Amino acid sequence: MSMDQMCVATYRCYDDKADFDKKALGIAVGLTVGSWTELPEARKAEMEKHLGKVVSVTVHESKTGAAGERYADIRIAYPEINFSRDIPALLVTVFGKLSMDGKIKLLDLDFSPNFVSAFPGPKFGIEGVRELLGVQDRPLLMSIFKSVIGHDLEGLREQFYRQALGGVDLIKDDEILFENPLTPLEKRVETCMEAARLAERETGQKLLYAVNLTGPTANLAANAKRAIAAGANALLFNVLAYGYDALHMLSSDPEINVPIAAHPALAGAFYPSPHYGIAAPLLLGKLMRLAGADLVLFPSPYGSVVMPKEENLAVQAALIDPALPVKASMPVPSAGIHPGLVPLILRDFGQQVVVNAGGGIHGHPQGTAAGGQAFRQAILAALEGTSLPEYASRPGNEALQAAIQLWGFKE
Repeated sequence: MSMDQMCVATYRCYDDKADFDKKALGIAVGLTVGSWTELPEARKAEMEKHLGKVVSVTVHESKTGAAGERYADIRIAYPEINFSRDIPALLVTVFGKLSMDGKIKLLDLDFSPNFVSAFPGPKFGIEGVRELLGVQDRPLLMSIFKSVIGHDLEGLREQFYRQALGGVDLIKDDEILFENPLTPLEKRVETCMEAARLAERETGQKLLYAVNLTGPTANLAANAKRAIAAGANALLFNVLAYGYDALHMLSSDPEINVPIAAHPALAGAFYPSPHYGIAAPLLLGKLMRLAGADLVLFPSPYGSVVMPKEENLAVQAALIDPALPVKASMPVPSAGIHPGLVPLILRDFGQQVVVNAGGGIHGHPQGTAAGGQAFRQAILAALEGTSLPEYASRPGNEALQAAIQLWGFKE
């Protein structure tokens, strides 16, 4: 069987004494045909097309001789005829039982062309989201509802309106806001979209509101369509709680014709350990994009929910890598963002990025609207290469001035 009919998994396996070549062979056989040497020759000929293949084994001996440092990067190819063309089937094949077999982490997956062809990918992607907003020449700005549990519709409308007045491009629900009697889905959408229209008269700019899509899995598509019928122009989705296939179902539904922002809730249960789980660029990058996320939130390198910068940049790279034949997803590094970090964000992530802030907008000393304005001023300063203090000293940029006095700045 040729390699273009196989999906290749890359693992990192830690063991102080193991024969890694033998270990790799055990994985290739064990996760496909089960056993090989015991099979009669006639049966081997029949089963050959199902057998996993060891592509490479690269051993890294401990530099210090200390325990726990010796590992191997192992690549195994799995015939695509062994599994159906869906992400759950692939994940169970390559990492189901294996995820429980000691210190082994799934680093990456390379899909066969046939497998990828089952996924239309993001409906909008970076270009489509920019087109909806009419913004091509700068990073986008997103703000997050905060402290929304217990608010009634009027409180929600007021907070939404103040965020929108600040000149943000996107507003997203908090991921912990679920269906409730105070702010039910359709009423929430109607109230917030009305506030968006009011703000647009003042700011002159379009706005996407990513409403949190929740409820039992069986109701997700219907709930999404209810939200869209009520005027929703984007969705927020806790992908890992529901599974990649739920995202794929939503993103490939022609009636769900709004961008979907993927939230990274639960991701910390998978990626942080060097020894176990699934690497962040695969978990929050490649698989989110393949399943159809238009925007993907992931921990920023600047805040309290820290992911090492090389991992952040690897997630971003996976979201925009031209090797995957679907649209690029918009990277949204999140947590700990304030206006003083904007030049750093642009230097690290470039212009195809969403600057996403919660407390950095709501905590502004002059209020929420000024918080958004401070970010917009910081973005303009960074784009023209002017230092933040210098830009903040110009008339009309008092919001940025107050922000960098409170939070400082990095350039």
